[in-house]
Amino acid sequence: MNPLMSIGREAKILWSEGRGPPLGAIAGTWGLLLGTRMIYPVLLPTLRDDFGLPLSVAGLLVTVLWLGSALGQLPSGMLADRFSERSVMAAGTLVAALGVSLVVAAPTAGILFAATALVGVGQSLYPIARITILTDMYPDRIGSALGVTMATGDLGQTVFPPLAGAVAAAVAWQAGLGMMVPGLVVASLVLVVVLPGQTGSTEPSEASAGETLRELLADLREGNILFFAFILFLYILVWQSFTGLYPTYLAEQKPLSETTAGLLFSLFFAFGVVVKPAAGAAYDRIGPRRSLVAVFIGPIIGLGLLPVVDSLAAIVVITALVSTMLGSGAITQSFLSEAFSDAARGTGLGVVRTTAATLGAAGPVLFGVIAERGYFDEGYFLLAGLMAVIVVLTLVFFEE
Repeated sequence: MNPLMSIGREAKILWSEGRGPPLGAIAGTWGLLLGTRMIYPVLLPTLRDDFGLPLSVAGLLVTVLWLGSALGQLPSGMLADRFSERSVMAAGTLVAALGVSLVVAAPTAGILFAATALVGVGQSLYPIARITILTDMYPDRIGSALGVTMATGDLGQTVFPPLAGAVAAAVAWQAGLGMMVPGLVVASLVLVVVLPGQTGSTEPSEASAGETLRELLADLREGNILFFAFILFLYILVWQSFTGLYPTYLAEQKPLSETTAGLLFSLFFAFGVVVKPAAGAAYDRIGPRRSLVAVFIGPIIGLGLLPVVDSLAAIVVITALVSTMLGSGAITQSFLSEAFSDAARGTGLGVVRTTAATLGAAGPVLFGVIAERGYFDEGYFLLAGLMAVIVVLTLVFFEE
């Protein structure tokens, strides 16, 4: 089948049966949330100057953002199992808007850190409810639906960071970040209007908390779930370490301006707009094992070569190679969503994602410490090694 025809057919299926507007609202809001989060790395050099932050502390600021993005996922999953996903997602979006408003007004580094944590917490309420509602909407197309939604997230991460950087350069960093607040508020209202109040995951259930816990423990005994949880942790560790300081690395260690570094950072997510739907479709068609290996080969090569090249053309190619790892989210999260039983899906996803994201949030601060001690280049060799470990583990231990 012609690739364009295949894409058109898949899009038609995803939009059918009145599911298009809810999918658009879910995906669009996710793009705003991730776009807001990824403005931080672009503005990090300016924040370092304004608040007097060394590299390690700047890395800690990104870690606080990631940690906040992790902590709310478990309660979000539990709420998604018993209440309206619509309410959880809309509330999280409003909390993120409040956090951004406080960051913009922050007079000290301490308040900057606290408000940043609030931005992360608001964002953390969204992902699990997003996955569970999409699983109910698309029981036979969860890989494609998540891939499209995550691609929209990458579109937000492509568009908003350089736009915020341009506004920050022309006006102030507060304007670059603050411009996201109105969109987040409007998005929360759209979610309330467009999404259903209940889905299969949120219909009243007679299962007690104890029964849900037993279901969860039974699911976790499945070796593949724990294996994929570990793969997800390693991926998050590498991804957050890479994205947290990549613009800073390009601006300080390569012969590139901050503007060019910001554009390359956006290019990384622009490739993800293509990679994630393709990875989601690959999961639906060839399974998780082969699709995982395919998306992790490029980053091993790219991260290993990054410290030894300086030309703009070579760095563009490397950015494209590393970007293929963005497709792993559509694969791992589709697998985990299907692996958990209906009664424990939200809670199970919350446990796995909160644990993996919380541990992975240590990446940026550890990477910042490595960079501050003069080993910025060596840090990328380490990330390439971790990617290689993921591929070996997938080939050796995972059986479909």
